[in-house]
Amino acid sequence: MATPRDPEELEAAAGPVAAEISPDTTLGPVHLTVADLARSLEFYRRVLGLQAAEDGDGRAKLSAGGAPLLVLSEQHGARPAIHYTGLYHFALLVPERTDLAHWLAHVARERVPLAGASDHFVSEAIYLSDPDLHGIEIYWDRPRELWEGQVSRMGTWPLDVENLLATLGDPATARFDAIAPGTIMGHVHLRVADVRETVAFYRDVLGFGLMAQLGAQAAFLSAGGYHHHFGANTWESRGAPPPPRDTAALRHATVVLPDAAERAAVAERVEAAGFEVDDGFVLRDPSGNRLVLEVGAPLAA
Repeated sequence: MATPRDPEELEAAAGPVAAEISPDTTLGPVHLTVADLARSLEFYRRVLGLQAAEDGDGRAKLSAGGAPLLVLSEQHGARPAIHYTGLYHFALLVPERTDLAHWLAHVARERVPLAGASDHFVSEAIYLSDPDLHGIEIYWDRPRELWEGQVSRMGTWPLDVENLLATLGDPATARFDAIAPGTIMGHVHLRVADVRETVAFYRDVLGFGLMAQLGAQAAFLSAGGYHHHFGANTWESRGAPPPPRDTAALRHATVVLPDAAERAAVAERVEAAGFEVDDGFVLRDPSGNRLVLEVGAPLAA
């Protein structure tokens, strides 16, 4: 199985962690445009095991039984957003290693095509794409005490699939009804036009800590010392514009802040840096990737 091209490379150099954003900051639902809502819902229910609720207006919310993880909006005829800035992948974090094993056994039985499976030292991850070529990662984190302070050791090695599946006893008969309750949006990995200006925005303006950077190719940023809430790379998007309106692309990612005061402070920093903030909480990064600031209870990550 080929390893996906992902920037979690061994030579990534750790950066200073000087985040101003609240350490309780997490990520909320990722909003995507899809070309065929029925097709997408069949995929996300059958392959990922998510629960879906349609709102009757070409839109649906998907969850693991709790708050929405994804919001899909249909635009008939939308084509995949290739060679633009936008989404590289969204990453669903399952609570336990056995949850990842159950899901892997399920997609193996269903013969779902995978893009790769990797061990990143901090986590074990499996990659695939949806029908609109939106990138997806399903992963679990190793215990934080094993990697905290060592994020620079993140790398991309082949996942020991046999060892993972061995946690199930018999993978051929291991039951899978749905993705594990408690699954959250662990991180969002973006295609950007320029890594350095992306770091300047997410670190120096929003206040995320720079956890690791691979030169001008990729960077990882987080709140509260997590290995990363945002990844960014330029492999397919260096100097690229945002996707056109007629593409199946990222509509926005959601940054969840612990209270209204923290949201106001972040918005103030964004405006002070010369970026627009619409309606008090909607903004775009230098590559045109849209973020919405929301207030909510912190989630474990």
